[in-house]
Amino acid sequence: MSSIPNTQYPIPNTQHLTAQIKKKKSFLCIGLDVDLNKIPAHLLQTEDPIFEFNKAIIDATHDLCVSYKPNTAFYEAYGIKGWISLQKTINYLNEKHPDIFTIADAKRGDIGNTSSMYAKAFLEDLNFDSVTVAPYMGKDSVEPFLAFENKFTILLALTSNEGAFDFQTKKVGEIELYKQVLETSKSWKNSQNLMYVVGATKAEYFTEIRKIVPDSFLLVPGVGAQGGSLQEVCKYGMNEQNVGLLINSSRGIIYASNGLDFAEKAREEALKLQQEMSEILK
Repeated sequence: MSSIPNTQYPIPNTQHLTAQIKKKKSFLCIGLDVDLNKIPAHLLQTEDPIFEFNKAIIDATHDLCVSYKPNTAFYEAYGIKGWISLQKTINYLNEKHPDIFTIADAKRGDIGNTSSMYAKAFLEDLNFDSVTVAPYMGKDSVEPFLAFENKFTILLALTSNEGAFDFQTKKVGEIELYKQVLETSKSWKNSQNLMYVVGATKAEYFTEIRKIVPDSFLLVPGVGAQGGSLQEVCKYGMNEQNVGLLINSSRGIIYASNGLDFAEKAREEALKLQQEMSEILK
């Protein structure tokens, strides 16, 4: 995999992701945000509790989702051991379930050379399919991620947290900042590699977002524990071409139980969302 920018390669293939959505009747993304204070106590006796937890969740839910999203903070917090757990997790996914779309939720973004190294870490060394990136520093902080062929950059556009209103919805001239981010990002080199983060708690904004990026995939956190409505998100955010949504649920699935039945209970919660998605896709 080359990290040298190339503007000639074709648009990355989202057909494979769309095919998975149709096959599984699901556009569910499961967040693997592992907190050792919350996982079942019996796993703490294993050599690598984080990986053993992830492996069990993956084994129990892989047929119900099309994507997994480890938030890297939950691994970096445990130092080198956490990073090894992350590497083992992505290796397991790539070896056992190569069809599943993987997201490194790292929210990186820095000046060009540094971004190139962040991109290399997640898209080349760890071999994730995509990485989340903050747009605040602009074009030269994002384009190094976009330079990786057949990889995706998921740009923070409109997030689900309370502080999103501090900047993202404020007007810059006549246009809200999040709209400016969306519009401007389309002019960047290899912008066809972009997806966008849009929080589920901002469902009323999806209509305006779809006017700007009608065909792009949107990664949507905030359904479930944060109170976002799946029905509302799909009503305003789904597109006809490829569904165009990856709905993320983390805590509501992976911490459904902290007992010996944790993986079974995680599957039950994932199945509820998958069945709701299946009805919507009809």
